[in-house]
Amino acid sequence: MRIGVPKETAAGERRVALVPEVVRKLTAKDHEVVVEAGAAQGALLPDEQYTEAGAAIGDPWNADVVVKVAPPSADEIAKLGSGATMIGFLEPLTNPDGVRALAGAGVTAIAMEAIPRISRAQSMDALSSQANIGGYRSVLVAGTLLQRFYPMLMTAAGTIPPAKVLVLGAGVAGLQAIATARRLGAVVEAFDVRAAVKEQIESLGAKFVELDMGFDAEVEGGYARQLTDSEQQKQRETADAVRRMKPGSVIVDLAGATGGNCELTEPGQTVVKEDVTIAAPLNLPSEMAEHASMLYARNVQSLLDLLTDDEGNLHLDFEDDIVAGACVTRDGDIVHEGAKSAAEKAPA
Repeated sequence: MRIGVPKETAAGERRVALVPEVVRKLTAKDHEVVVEAGAAQGALLPDEQYTEAGAAIGDPWNADVVVKVAPPSADEIAKLGSGATMIGFLEPLTNPDGVRALAGAGVTAIAMEAIPRISRAQSMDALSSQANIGGYRSVLVAGTLLQRFYPMLMTAAGTIPPAKVLVLGAGVAGLQAIATARRLGAVVEAFDVRAAVKEQIESLGAKFVELDMGFDAEVEGGYARQLTDSEQQKQRETADAVRRMKPGSVIVDLAGATGGNCELTEPGQTVVKEDVTIAAPLNLPSEMAEHASMLYARNVQSLLDLLTDDEGNLHLDFEDDIVAGACVTRDGDIVHEGAKSAAEKAPA
C-alpha cells in the first residue's frame, strides 16, 4: 500500500500526520511511504529522518491513502485521484463544503474525529491524544499571562500563597489541566456537567465543585453528551462572573475555535476585559508540534493497521463499527449521517 504524507497548509498548523518512528514501522510491513519535502519542518523533523526510516521524498497525492492533520483545502482535494482514501481531521459537522468536495471527487474520506469512542478504538482516538496536549498547554498559557506564581513560595520576604485554579470541564483536556496545575503547585478546583467524574477529579488532588446546573450530561461510556442550545447558553452566560473575578485573573478558553465557552471570548485573541485576561487559542496542540505529531501518528498507525489485510493491502471493511462510523464519504456519496445533515442544511 502506498501512503502519502503532504505538508500541512492550514494557517498555523505545524503538525505532521506521520513521524519517522511510525514510518519505520509501516515500511517494515512493506508499505511504501511518500512524504512531501519539508512536510515535518514545523515539527522539527528533517526530511533526512524520513528517508532513514524508509520513506521517499516526493509527491504524496497519488498515493492509495493520503494522511493529513487539518482538513484538506479545495486545491488539495483536487489533487486526489478518484478512489483514493483520505484520513485526517475533516470537521464533518462544520465543514460542509469540504465534505461535498470530497464526495464529488470520489474520495473515501475517514475522519479521525468520527472514530467511535469504544474500547477497541482507544489506540486510534486522536481527539483524546490531542486534547491531552491542549489541556497541558492551556495551563502553561495561563502561567505566562498570570502575574503571580502558581506554587506557594516561602521566602525571606514572607510567604506567597499559591494560585487558585478552577477547571471547568473534566474531560481529557480538563483532567490534564488539573494534573498540570497541581504539579505546578496551584490549589485546584474543578467542575463538570457529569457528576460521576467527581472521583477522577479528586484522585488528581483537586476539589470537585458542586454546582446545580439543572442537568447531567453523562451518556453511556462515561462521555458527555452534546448539550442542548439552552444548556450551552446557560454555560456561556459568564460575563457577570468575569466581572466578579479578581483583577489580574486569567481565563483560557479551549473552545475558541468553535466560538468559545465564555461570552467575552474573542476566538484566536488574547484580550483584557473587566481587568481579566481572556485567551482563546485556536490550536494549542500545534504549539507542541513534535509530541502532538508523534501521538497523532500513532493514532493513524493503529487505524491503518485496521484498514489493511494480512498481505498489507488496503481493505475497507464497512461492516466494522470503527470503519463505518468514521467514514464520511464513499463512492461519491456522503455516508456519515451527521455530515449529511450538515451538508443538506448548509447552502451549496
